[in-house]
Amino acid sequence: MNTPARTTKPRRLTSPRALALVVAGLSLAGCETASNITSGILGNSIQAGTPGFVSGFLGGVAAEEPVAAATAREVLSAGGNAADAAVAAGFVMSVTLPSRAGLGGGGACLVYNRLRNETEAVVFLPGARAGGLANADRPAAVPLMARGLFALHTRLPNGRPFEELMGPAEQAARFGTPMSRALHNDLVAVQGPLFADPEARSIFSRNGTPVAVGDTFQNPPLGGTLAALRVSGVGDLHQGNLARRLEEASGLVGAGAISLAEVRAALPQLMRPVVVNGRGGDRIAFLPPPADGGLAAAAAFQALQAGQSPEAAQARAMAVAAASRARGGDPTALLAANDLPGAGLGDLPASAGLMVYDRNGNAVTCAFTMNNLFGTGRIMPGMGFLGAAAPNTGRVQPPLLSAAIGWSPNLRAFRMAVAGSGQQAAAMAVAGPVAAQMLSNAGPDTAMQTVPEPGRAQLGMCPRYLPGYQGLCTTVTDPRGAGVALGATDR
Repeated sequence: MNTPARTTKPRRLTSPRALALVVAGLSLAGCETASNITSGILGNSIQAGTPGFVSGFLGGVAAEEPVAAATAREVLSAGGNAADAAVAAGFVMSVTLPSRAGLGGGGACLVYNRLRNETEAVVFLPGARAGGLANADRPAAVPLMARGLFALHTRLPNGRPFEELMGPAEQAARFGTPMSRALHNDLVAVQGPLFADPEARSIFSRNGTPVAVGDTFQNPPLGGTLAALRVSGVGDLHQGNLARRLEEASGLVGAGAISLAEVRAALPQLMRPVVVNGRGGDRIAFLPPPADGGLAAAAAFQALQAGQSPEAAQARAMAVAAASRARGGDPTALLAANDLPGAGLGDLPASAGLMVYDRNGNAVTCAFTMNNLFGTGRIMPGMGFLGAAAPNTGRVQPPLLSAAIGWSPNLRAFRMAVAGSGQQAAAMAVAGPVAAQMLSNAGPDTAMQTVPEPGRAQLGMCPRYLPGYQGLCTTVTDPRGAGVALGATDR
């Protein structure tokens, strides 16, 4: 299939539980176009925080894992904003797609706040290690996923309670969730070394064979960790009982004991994004370094904007990213530099994308990573999550985490958001669709065709802006992947 299938009339969705089971079992890539229905609140018949509280147009969700997408949609239906939905989906992905997202890892997100009419970045990469790795055969990064998602939650006002957003992930881990095609494909790719870890083997296999797509798997220890985070707060993993358990557990699996000092010092960063001008006063925000896939995407977008070929844009993206990693410096200066040598980055780790926009025109787009497929490949005993691979240790280097949001400052309105993945192609997975829509007003089918292999894109676009012509908004997941896109309109 070369283009994503779309429907012009949204389907009536059944119960949230049924939706999660259906999309996870089938793992169909696709999208829906939101119909032009006025949003509203159903009085007191359904309480806030319950799916169905909001009716009409809700926004859109696209994610590389179906249960996470369904969870994000439920949060929008329950009255949550885009940040709420992204937080809930991020925690769910730590259960349902631990190959690419997890409590032991991290990521980076962009947030467009329509009331403030600005976009900012929340960067929470899995942390490098300071030392103590002499006896570690698979060094683990300092985890930052939970703290990063908490920081993301604070960036939009009037949201749902944070602990409420952790509930779906905790329930999925405790009571089971269907195996998606996305996770199954990753398991098949690395089952030999992964299943050498007894805890990973017990969770993700049946007698050494990966759990089949649609079959249920459970991770009770991870459910317990998520419950502790929900009750005690995410700080418990950085300066409380969970932090002490992590120090002990990481030392038992050859990951190098992650000290209390290391986890205490690990903090997400609120940063200004790399911003590039589009047409007609539009602006595009890209993730900033150290999430340098955003800088690479900005460089590729500028090359496409100047009329260069996709191949030239890809080369420019790699040159700018390599220069950033080699010498750092001001991102704006790197984008303007004309003397950068051609460069490649070698083998890059896997990542996973997530995109959400809500009925009010707020938007969040994220890229998550474990710095290696399944990170270290070893689960922290008694805690249920894999350690991310320590960056810049051995052959492990950070991925190109790439995402972008386009908006109109003059109209105070959202236009598009995209998250990219796919190793070296992650930057072009963002730059291609952004250029197609923001420069040529191309539709989602054409925009998605600009994504090169092995890139994958999660895309939402409102070509006449949002708030406004919500019936023209479309939400698309890359049809070559195993994700799901949901144009969220209820009743």
